[in-house]
Amino acid sequence: MPTEPRATYRVQLHKGFGFEAAAAEVEYLDRLGVSHLYCSPVLQAVPGSTHGYDVVDHGKVNVELGGEAGFARLAATLRARGMGQLLDIVPNHMAIVTPHNRWWWDVLENGPSSRYAAYFDVDWDPPEAKLRNTVLLPVLEDQYGRVLDKALLGVARREDGTFTIRYHDHEWPVAPRSIDSLLAAAAERCGSDELAFVADAQGRLAASTATDVVAIRRRHRHKEVLRRTLERLCAERPEVAAAVEAEIQRVNGDADLLDALLERQNYRVGFWRSAAGDLGYRRFFDVNTLVGLRVEIERVFFDTHHLVLGWLDDGTVDGLRIDHPDGMRDPAAYLHRLRSARPGVWVVAEKILEAGESLPESWPVEGTTGYDFMGRASALFIDPEGERPLTDLYAELTGEPTDYAEVLRVQKHRVLRDVLGSDLNRLTAQLVEVCEHHRNYRDHTRHELHEVVRELIACFPVYRTYVSAEAEGASAQDEKYVGEAIAAVRVRRPEFDGRLLDFLRDLLLRRVPGDRETEFVLRFQQVTGPAMAKGAEDTAFYCYNRLLALNEVGSSPGRFGLSVREFHEANQAAQWKRPRGLLATSTHDSKRSEDVRARIGVLSEVPAAWARVARSWFERHRRHWGAEPPDRNIEYLLYQTLVGAWPIETERVKAYVEKAAREAKARTSWTAPQPAYESALQKFVEVVLADETFRRELDSFVSTVRDAGRASSLAQVLLKLTCPGVPDIYQGTELWDLSLVDPDNRRPVDFARRHHLLGELEGLPLSAVVARADEGLPKLFLIARTLALRRARPTPFGPDGAYTPLEVEGPAADHVVAFSRGGEVVTVVPRFVLKRRGEWGDTRVALPAGTWRNVLTGEDLDGGPAPVDRMLAKFPVALLARP
Repeated sequence: MPTEPRATYRVQLHKGFGFEAAAAEVEYLDRLGVSHLYCSPVLQAVPGSTHGYDVVDHGKVNVELGGEAGFARLAATLRARGMGQLLDIVPNHMAIVTPHNRWWWDVLENGPSSRYAAYFDVDWDPPEAKLRNTVLLPVLEDQYGRVLDKALLGVARREDGTFTIRYHDHEWPVAPRSIDSLLAAAAERCGSDELAFVADAQGRLAASTATDVVAIRRRHRHKEVLRRTLERLCAERPEVAAAVEAEIQRVNGDADLLDALLERQNYRVGFWRSAAGDLGYRRFFDVNTLVGLRVEIERVFFDTHHLVLGWLDDGTVDGLRIDHPDGMRDPAAYLHRLRSARPGVWVVAEKILEAGESLPESWPVEGTTGYDFMGRASALFIDPEGERPLTDLYAELTGEPTDYAEVLRVQKHRVLRDVLGSDLNRLTAQLVEVCEHHRNYRDHTRHELHEVVRELIACFPVYRTYVSAEAEGASAQDEKYVGEAIAAVRVRRPEFDGRLLDFLRDLLLRRVPGDRETEFVLRFQQVTGPAMAKGAEDTAFYCYNRLLALNEVGSSPGRFGLSVREFHEANQAAQWKRPRGLLATSTHDSKRSEDVRARIGVLSEVPAAWARVARSWFERHRRHWGAEPPDRNIEYLLYQTLVGAWPIETERVKAYVEKAAREAKARTSWTAPQPAYESALQKFVEVVLADETFRRELDSFVSTVRDAGRASSLAQVLLKLTCPGVPDIYQGTELWDLSLVDPDNRRPVDFARRHHLLGELEGLPLSAVVARADEGLPKLFLIARTLALRRARPTPFGPDGAYTPLEVEGPAADHVVAFSRGGEVVTVVPRFVLKRRGEWGDTRVALPAGTWRNVLTGEDLDGGPAPVDRMLAKFPVALLARP
């Protein structure tokens, strides 16, 4: 690694911003003080991918980003500046968009006999007999028979001797054995004995259910010989090619013949809605085009990581961000294999932690990607005294329930029913099999077991547990969460058999031996994560709108605020256990940027003022809903969003509100959009934002919270830059960034402007920086100054730099966060500044003995009790260092 990680800068690579564009900004990032460029995935993704998480080829660099040569030039540019690279990798899943994914193509062509069948998490023996040894492809726009009758499906021949099934833009391979009848008819049509021989040999190929290595190799060898023979015949003898084409047209023109051919495939094309109940492969959440990888298999691990491991060896890459480890069968085993393969690699895991949850101690990683810090940093600036009035206001204006835990449980049930039904059905089938072998539980019906498992997942308090097939027993943390879930089920569903719940508890903690029992545990753990993610992040976060600043990945809308003591304790634990994890305040997955969240959070300080304007807007705009009944919940989300992101273009608001309404799944959704409602919602947004009176009132109200929001944002940024860990800056957020959820937060970044402003800072006095606050200069100034200090004095910010909370005394003691790092640097930030109205009274921070200089203002202070009002007089936050 070229240097100890000081700070990362996350960029979202895509066709319009590839390796060359990223390399052009390396000089700017170096001047800003960043040590590592943090790139989104770079392996070959689906053509046109805007994010890179849909990898189709692990052996190739994405050509749309600049390919292998462009990636090498980017790495060389970074090395020339003494900088490194943190790379985002996707080991959990691949995109199955054919024909780009050659492994998946091989699986569809050859079924269980594919050389790559074991690479993907496919259930070849599902409960549904019709799907055994078959992959369901839920892509059709209507029921299969109706699509067939409309002639939207058809067989086609490629010049390389293979055949495909085509449907609109989709294309899938035809199983070699299934084409024998078509070729035999073509041979008879043209009188070719050689083609007749190929047809006969195709029909005698080994069945696609053979899975031993010898049979797979023999089958592959034979089918390739036959393919090349057919390719030669069609190329050399026009009458053969014409006969084959004629038979293809005959099959395509006869629904019965085409149906017979499709029935012989290793896949079953079906109506897209069938994925909710019958899908036989593990997905990434509910994305049918992303199939789970069995990265726990050593061969799969090395085949998916050989490029990345090589980059670690030659210094192209210095660290890895592991995407979605919760999807893996055994995340700890994967991480240990990675660590064993490259012992010195810097690894952070994209793990979302609930309140009170800690990263599993068995994981050999530096830490998380920073969602947990983001949640704490946001909550620290939410005034707990605003909870009751804002809760009452939310109930009054919307009529929505205010118990978040119950809202989440209900939404997880919805997700398990409508989205993850196939996963739940597989779990139920496994539990039925387990109970069948335990006589005390074999009489429980499939329906009973289905309901128990569904309720247990809905009540699960965290994303998942990490009970391993190899480890003996479960961790204390896993025992705690399983126990809490079981206890919640007992309360929610007292009609369930208590002894069955006891059995499930013991089963999930691997106190019940057996292979099928262990398999159930491992599969259960892979389902609770998607249920939480889809139920919380993608549903509850849009339908529980009490205070949107809390509706963020890593946060909980039900937890209102965080004490200074709790914040200090979390940082001390991080310094002790994982001092090189990432610290984030905005990410590519954020529901809203750090600056939007900070401004919305200020509402907790002025609930009465907010209530007055919110009530007046609700009353005045009632008439704008037209014939559709008003959606008060989305309307409340709209007003908070406008306060947080104002000024904002109407089209951006409309796009965001449509997405929010669909995610909320109350009156429309992605799978069942309601045109009348959505049209009324779009019209409502247009009319409201065209109202000059409303715009003036919005301007006026935002002006009362804007400065406080900026102060909170600067405070969060300074905490990120100085707390234990490696700060991460999301692209563009070094200036004020009022972005909403993707794709809004992935808009192009004006790097030229940022480069220019950074140059201007060098000659500007602090007063000019503050005076140009609207341009975002205070944020850029704070980041540049703090990272310069980290560059000059890395030790106090590193693993050995002790985190020591500093005592604060006075009337506003609870409104100040102060700590030292390594005895050499002190951070002081305020909170609830609007509530305090800038009056700190005799509030003082007990500085360690000696002389201190404020890095941001140039002022000197003596150790001992230091007045907060003096430290914050010229700039909203203070950063002190030994001269």
